[in-house]
Amino acid sequence: MEMPSSRAHPEDSTELVPSDNSTPHREDLSSKMKEQKIVVDELSNLKKNRKVYKQQQNSNIFFLSDRTEMLSESKNTLDELKKEYQEIENLEKTKIKKSSS
Repeated sequence: MEMPSSRAHPEDSTELVPSDNSTPHREDLSSKMKEQKIVVDELSNLKKNRKVYKQQQNSNIFFLSDRTEMLSESKNTLDELKKEYQEIENLEKTKIKKSSS
């Protein structure tokens, strides 16, 4: 089984589209979140008996991995990205409030 593509399709866009005045880091986070959502969806929809391979970091080598473990890791990664994104949004909101005062 191939790993899900990291390219997001236009129809996969979510409410996390960054505005024009977003920081590059926020845009990068938004993109990573979209990719991670796709990975979670792909892993969630696999049949129980399907094999899943994980790519070794900085390599073209893939290793057989447990589907449920990969799904759990992917969900945790998505949660961390969401948390970081929310922190950035909150920080920007407080900056806006301070500058308007």
